[in-house]
Amino acid sequence: MTEILLWLGILVALFVGYNIGGSTTGPAFGPAVGSKAISKVVAAGLMSVFFFVGAFTVGRRVVSTLGTELVSSTAIFTLEANVTVLFFIGGALFIGNFFGVPASTSMTAVGAIAGLGLAAGQLEWAVMGEIAVWWIVAPIIAFWVSGVIGRYFYARLNRRIELVQSDGPLIKIERQSVLPRVTRGPNTSTKELAGTGVVVFIGCIMAFSSGTSNIANAIAPLVGSGDLEMNTGIIIGSIAVGVGAFTIGRRTLDTLGNDLTELPLTAAIVVASVSATLVIILSLIGIPASFVIIATMSIIGLGWGRATRTTTVTGMAGDEETRVSVGALATDEGGEQLPEIGEEEPDEIPSASELFNPSTTARVVIMQNVVPLVATVGAYLTFRFVPVYGF
Repeated sequence: MTEILLWLGILVALFVGYNIGGSTTGPAFGPAVGSKAISKVVAAGLMSVFFFVGAFTVGRRVVSTLGTELVSSTAIFTLEANVTVLFFIGGALFIGNFFGVPASTSMTAVGAIAGLGLAAGQLEWAVMGEIAVWWIVAPIIAFWVSGVIGRYFYARLNRRIELVQSDGPLIKIERQSVLPRVTRGPNTSTKELAGTGVVVFIGCIMAFSSGTSNIANAIAPLVGSGDLEMNTGIIIGSIAVGVGAFTIGRRTLDTLGNDLTELPLTAAIVVASVSATLVIILSLIGIPASFVIIATMSIIGLGWGRATRTTTVTGMAGDEETRVSVGALATDEGGEQLPEIGEEEPDEIPSASELFNPSTTARVVIMQNVVPLVATVGAYLTFRFVPVYGF
């Protein structure tokens, strides 16, 4: 019976890893894919490699932390309890991925473990409180930093960087000799190549950061209870993440790369830089980073800031000037279609609907709060009222 439960636990851990790959590939490489810097297949491959590197190096520390510090006693991590916790983590994440909305794996996993600890009377409230505060503060910081950049600095920044995407391939591979030679595309400028490299590099850093924190969400209960060896768990979990990145991760790449807000290359650099910086800072102070929420709120903030940027317009008689928002001007009846911020001429104005999608934003925000809540409440009710657990 014990062996059967162990194999069941591993299968559920694989399911969790699969959904982690689906939910975190979008925030890491959504900007790069949305700006057409790389394809979805390349994004999934990079996600798989750098997630494993982060998990195998720093991630083992987070596995130990999540399996010991959030609860007063690791004795509650019985094999039956581990399987149930992983089931709620994977099931809740699958709900978000099914709707194409990447849910926070850290919030979902910590919520499920907290539900177990609360039902067993072993939850460390001080640790939980510190984590929860940062989960609230960090996305707010991401939103407003990106919003300020989008509203006041984006057009100027874009003119300085001038990352206009060219037609044709970014690079080409020549196979005339024994060793293939990689060269720049026929229409690719040095600035475009460098800017694309920055976006992809930051995406790799975010994938690495995801590995450092999110591998624990799949294997921490099994490793903490001693049912699974650390290195074996990391390898198994990382493989499952890679499978999720190549399959269900395509849905979240669409949501964060295309549906939520338009992302020219300059915008992709801003979003990735803000998100990566906050995730790394949180990791350095030992907080399980709400990776998905931070990246999503950064994208929303930048889109909102760009859509609400004000400009001066002249009245019909030509003798009166008024400050209006881009959104108000773009939605004026009879108004013409306007180009995108950062790609317009200095005196042109973009369409707000192209920059900020309120309906998609509402769907993302609602689902990202519902998914962790499902895991937390479901785990608590199960461990509290199902007699088999004995808490």
